[in-house]
Amino acid sequence: MEITHFKENRSLNSSVMGLKEQWNNVIKSEEDQRMYRVLVLDNGVKVLLVSDPKTDKSAAALDVHIGSMSDPWELPGLAHFCEHMLFMGTEKYPSENEYNQYLSEHGGSSNAYTAADHTNYYFDVTPDAFPGALDRFAQFFVTPLFNESSVDREVNAVNSEHEKNIQNDYWRLSQLERTTANPQHDFSKFGTGNKETLDTIPKEEGISVRDSLLQFHEKWYSANIMALSVLGKESLDELETMVVDLFKDVTNKDVQIPEWPEHPFGPEQCQQIGYIVPVKDIRNLNITFPIPDLHPHYRTAPGHYLGHLIGHEGPGSLLSYLKAQGWVNSLVGGQKTGAKGFSFFVVNVDLTEEGIEHVESIVTAVFQYFNMLRKEGPQEWVFEECRDLNAMTFRFKDKERPQTYVCALSEQLHYYQSEEVLCGGYFLYDFKAELINMVLDYLTPDNIRVAVVGKTLEDKVTEVEKWYGTRYKLEPIAEETLEQWKNAGLNDQLQLPPKNEFVPTHFDLLKHEEKASEVPELLSDSSLSRVWHKQDDEFKLPKAVIYVEFFSPLAYLDPYHTNLLQMFVQLFRDALTEYAYAAELAGLTYSLSNSKYGLTLNIKGYSDKQIVLLEKIIDRMTTFKVDPKRFDILKDAYVRALKNFNADQPHQHVVYYTSLLLAEHGWTKEELLQATEDLSVEGMEGFIPRFLTNLHLEFLIHGNVTKEQALDLATLVEEKLTSVSSTKPLLPSQLRREREFQLDDGCSYIYQAENSVHRSSAVETYFQCGMQGTHQNMLLELLCQIFAEPAFDELRTKEQLGYIVWSGVRRANGTQGLRIIIQGDKSPEYLDSRIETFLHKMGGKLEEMSEEDFIKHREALAARRLERPKRLSHLTGRWWQEITANQYNFSRDTIEVGHLETLTKKDVIEFYQNFVRNDADKRHKLSVQVLSTAAGGAGDPNSETKCGIEPADGLAAPPALTRAVVVQDIPSFKQGLPLFPLMQPLIPLPKGSKSKL
Repeated sequence: MEITHFKENRSLNSSVMGLKEQWNNVIKSEEDQRMYRVLVLDNGVKVLLVSDPKTDKSAAALDVHIGSMSDPWELPGLAHFCEHMLFMGTEKYPSENEYNQYLSEHGGSSNAYTAADHTNYYFDVTPDAFPGALDRFAQFFVTPLFNESSVDREVNAVNSEHEKNIQNDYWRLSQLERTTANPQHDFSKFGTGNKETLDTIPKEEGISVRDSLLQFHEKWYSANIMALSVLGKESLDELETMVVDLFKDVTNKDVQIPEWPEHPFGPEQCQQIGYIVPVKDIRNLNITFPIPDLHPHYRTAPGHYLGHLIGHEGPGSLLSYLKAQGWVNSLVGGQKTGAKGFSFFVVNVDLTEEGIEHVESIVTAVFQYFNMLRKEGPQEWVFEECRDLNAMTFRFKDKERPQTYVCALSEQLHYYQSEEVLCGGYFLYDFKAELINMVLDYLTPDNIRVAVVGKTLEDKVTEVEKWYGTRYKLEPIAEETLEQWKNAGLNDQLQLPPKNEFVPTHFDLLKHEEKASEVPELLSDSSLSRVWHKQDDEFKLPKAVIYVEFFSPLAYLDPYHTNLLQMFVQLFRDALTEYAYAAELAGLTYSLSNSKYGLTLNIKGYSDKQIVLLEKIIDRMTTFKVDPKRFDILKDAYVRALKNFNADQPHQHVVYYTSLLLAEHGWTKEELLQATEDLSVEGMEGFIPRFLTNLHLEFLIHGNVTKEQALDLATLVEEKLTSVSSTKPLLPSQLRREREFQLDDGCSYIYQAENSVHRSSAVETYFQCGMQGTHQNMLLELLCQIFAEPAFDELRTKEQLGYIVWSGVRRANGTQGLRIIIQGDKSPEYLDSRIETFLHKMGGKLEEMSEEDFIKHREALAARRLERPKRLSHLTGRWWQEITANQYNFSRDTIEVGHLETLTKKDVIEFYQNFVRNDADKRHKLSVQVLSTAAGGAGDPNSETKCGIEPADGLAAPPALTRAVVVQDIPSFKQGLPLFPLMQPLIPLPKGSKSKL
């Protein structure tokens, strides 16, 4: 595909006060209707303006080209701490929660992150409130307060964030990589920080953290290394005026962006192998080669070229060879970002039980693949295929959420020329074999680092990493092993991939019928299937999304059948990898997943060749043969995944237990694990045809597809199933969805569990509010909208109960309720008591709320609900939820927001008094509590965090009128409760009739 530039006019040296330069020549896709302009302010701030008159959300992001690698050596985590503290008030808006409260009242949200050499701040908000939000945002970088009163609390917040990550293998491995780098290099620092580095040690050494914070900010937060991206409904000129006015006063200190031309992995850090014991039962082999920073070569992208080949999953690929040996399940290869001046090339694989015993042979195969690439030499046709696929992706790129979009663009402003800020990460211009060979020259045994991760390495490890406690051992690679790799030679099973036959060739949009429905229509309804269809007239891209549900009562019949279906999904995806990978590269992806109701097949991407992929999938499904070797390997992976649940975060555990307590049917992880003992190849081979024998099919086809084509797709699936698998329809009585248990009026239940892995405990306090319906839905959502920001401000910012504090709606199986989740170092009972106190106080706040503030919240909720999905697939997914819930309320947002506008403050107060207030007759409370028994956790007898600190308000939890009942046994608990009825569909469906276009 030829690369086309779409340019606007260009002008430089603007005469606007505060503005130095202006570019209007930003290259954009011909499908992109937004307008763009790049500015450089007098103070050096780079700005990308995005004008989108149709946007229903405005957004902005500012990226400071400084991060944790610039922390002072004596204060690890200071850049991250600075990120936290910037939110704590400014001279113009001194209140700590002014910014978040404003966003909450105007349907917005915000966040930030600190990376190695970047810190990024971003938000979104309703378009009408954008000027006010951008004003508050700008003040962070003009006059932040860094109040002394906020320091201790935000140190605790940083520490809670670190505590959350301590038992996370991703964070542990990432820090271990840094710890084993050159100890004199900034890369080796502990970037997150914790209470020890930001409070305990500095106090012992007489260092004022606040003074150091002010010095860090004064040194690094300079306008000339800041990049701002804003997206709004205003014109470019209006956005320009707004931005120049708000950001022209950011101080320019003429800072030089830090650069590290010396690699953190020098000769002393290479030719080493590390053995690491993980928290979860995972097995990985991570191979790393230090390479130069390749970003200056983005127009040629040699790292992308090599990553495309090494990470390929088709015939002749490195992955296919290693899977055939029974050594790996997956492989990721390619360039990994470091910081300005250096990067890495990695080959990471997920090892099988046998594979961890063949590490040297796997690395040998990696070098054999490199040798094949050297022998074949850089191939221009491979480069051209990558170039054309990237150009196609850019041309037909889906819209992103404004917040996500500006976040990425603000960082890209640092790296690409002004006109290439949108396309720089996509377009490939020049094929330069010498650059590809230059990178290949770094991929040698002399330049290698190897890390082996697995539980079986317990006997090898002798060292403990300081910040996360990771146990490991690092040693030189044996000379004979290095020689073996240097003489790896060639492997005739490793070859370059074939040309991609899935690259689409037709991009025409199909003609629409007049007066088409705005929502999916039912094209066909029979005893075997329903076919829903909507031809896209909104996104106008040559793409489509197909959903097919294969509904079967066998799917969740018992733990054994549940395991069989899960195993089938894994085996199927594994077997189709080689074929489907080419389609994925060409922008056509599929997923197959299992649920309580059966299988869900999803195909999305370019509509041109979807039917080819669909036919292949159904062919393979109806004739599937189990590979005994892969069955044993994937069964092992599945068993380990079930066991690894114990190491999941405590907040994930409380969500799991809440669902288990309330769902009509639910198999525990222990029950599923026990049932894996019965899994066999013979059982699987018998299960697949039995599963396919009796089904109900539900289709949703949305996009660049006509009604006739949609019916053809559905017919293809039906005919293949009926002819090959003799599929027959289920009985109407078998098409029943799950229900939820109904808690008693005035009840209060507690379910308690323990967690021995994490030092944090967690609670989910849930108030069941009945069945879903337009009126109840909006009352609950409006109550949650009003509570959300105060809950975060009170429970997280002020009381410092934990890094994770979340409040909102829980919906399942037609029911709903208010949930508040906290994960922190206090006991769950204490956390629950603080939730009760907060809810008690909010009753008074509701009464005191002005009508003006109530209307703000109502409008904020309306704006959030009416925000349209930015991608075709997101809208399809929303409609698919309506179908699988048997609701078919495809215009739900419009209908419910229409009702929302009729609600009054009195309605919300009555809802609160009926379902949430402590003495409410219809209060249905379930508190799920996971207590940490790990060393240092709230359940550890020696822990100092068992009791909570005295809250700032001095209030104890209000007395409970109903004594809480402790649930001792889940089945017994359920036996005493009735079930809610099933939700009735909004659209009455024909009963067993057959209708076709």
